[in-house]
Amino acid sequence: MNPGQDSTASRSEFRQPGNFALQRQGSTTMNAPRLDDAYRVSGRVRLALLAAGLLSVLGSGCNAVVLAGLLIAGPPTVEPDFDKMTKKSLRDQGVKVAVVCFAPDEVRLNFIDVDKDIAKYVAHRLNANHIPTVNPDRIQEWIDKHEDWDRPEEIGEATKATHIILVDVHKYNLFEENSHELYKGRSEVLISVFEMQKDGGTEKVYTKEISCQYPLETPRETSEISYDRFRREYLGRLSEEIGRLFYSHADGDDIGDVI
Repeated sequence: MNPGQDSTASRSEFRQPGNFALQRQGSTTMNAPRLDDAYRVSGRVRLALLAAGLLSVLGSGCNAVVLAGLLIAGPPTVEPDFDKMTKKSLRDQGVKVAVVCFAPDEVRLNFIDVDKDIAKYVAHRLNANHIPTVNPDRIQEWIDKHEDWDRPEEIGEATKATHIILVDVHKYNLFEENSHELYKGRSEVLISVFEMQKDGGTEKVYTKEISCQYPLETPRETSEISYDRFRREYLGRLSEEIGRLFYSHADGDDIGDVI
């Protein structure tokens, strides 16, 4: 997708094969998603602790200087893909983002409310990184009352959002393939960003496909962690993958996930 490509979306676009429309569901009380232990310690902190340990071993010299720099400034940061591709930023003054998630029936049948959960986790992840978002419960409430909505600009107009992020879930599973005794979350999602225009329409300014796997290596045994705990951890990981498209993050932030 080329930045700035003109594409005013309609309901029919989202209901074509591979683009799944949100079915009517009751709204739930808005609570900030719980960020579990796996996401309480950032990669920056982990690298700093690692550098401190290595510094004590290596002592002085050039290596010590480099490691000291990591301790002071942290590792290099990665520019958000959205910023790189569009030359804009969702952190710009006046920006307000509405997050909407679509999931196919077969996914929602096995993972109830996964679309609501993803929308909430992504919205809170963005908000925690200084990108103002619309309360996802407010968006869900509006959708429940307007089943015939056609275009993303309707959500933008109703919520006063400047940008609408659509998360289109193609695949989603929390278990290792052919197993119900091992957890290994996998999903494939398409991210689309629409920007409100002065004439009341929208322009699609960004798209990105994401494949998210967690843990990156060894699956977790169901006897070692509860389903709800792993579900929260995976939603945290998925929302972080999506969020990094819009805010910078430190190199090495995946270190804690290679388990």
